[in-house]
Amino acid sequence: MNGGSHISQEDLALYGMQALEEEELRAVRAHLPTCADCRKQLKEIAGDLTALALSVEQHPVSSEARQRFLSSISSVVPVQTSPTAPTTVPIRGAVTKTAWVPWAIAAALAIATVGLGLNVKVLREQLRGQLQETERVTEQNAQSQRILSLLKASSAQRVTLTASKQPLEPSGHAIYLAERGELIFQGSHLKSLPEGKTYELWIIPSDGRSPIPAGLFRPDESGEASLMMPTLPVGVKAKAFGVTIEELAGSSKPTMPIVLSGTPNGEA
Repeated sequence: MNGGSHISQEDLALYGMQALEEEELRAVRAHLPTCADCRKQLKEIAGDLTALALSVEQHPVSSEARQRFLSSISSVVPVQTSPTAPTTVPIRGAVTKTAWVPWAIAAALAIATVGLGLNVKVLREQLRGQLQETERVTEQNAQSQRILSLLKASSAQRVTLTASKQPLEPSGHAIYLAERGELIFQGSHLKSLPEGKTYELWIIPSDGRSPIPAGLFRPDESGEASLMMPTLPVGVKAKAFGVTIEELAGSSKPTMPIVLSGTPNGEA
């Protein structure tokens, strides 16, 4: 007990574990109703001890272990047989407060370790989230660099696609770099499509091979649509580009008619 107006945290911990001697136990019980600070500390200690108890896996004690424990007690505790005095077993009196201090310290360390483990788990989750966000931003930056590089590439083919007999609308504009298989397409004033239909862009190779599908797109309410960096084979020089209307899943070959068409850099 402290000589001051409050009970020490050590005594409060021992009180919470029912480890104080009887005289000290009575003193704590008398003090607690008059001191809100000590009651608050005791409540926190009790919560920590409860958390510790719940964190430890419980196992039943075998009958052999129980018998050994009882035998060890009977071997060290004298039994009084005086007919004029009641028989007493001074188990609590034989254990001093000092003997319980290591247990209390171990309990506190275990509680701190459990708390630290939870903090490490939270920090690990936060770190994983930050790494994922960093990867996402890095990927976006790389994509932006590729788009900027394509826009600036002097060897990229540029073509404007227009509807047959309607040169002003709808239209599409493509930037294509054959050596890297990179393409950006922007469509404008495109007609809306019925359900189950989509536009498909085609690359017409200059070496006479069959048209290569370059991506599917559907316009928004204003007729605008775009394709950004679809997956394409590398090194296919384009003779022309075309747009057709296909089923929603796309097609392996163009379905006539071609609604938009154009040649790179005005080539015939």
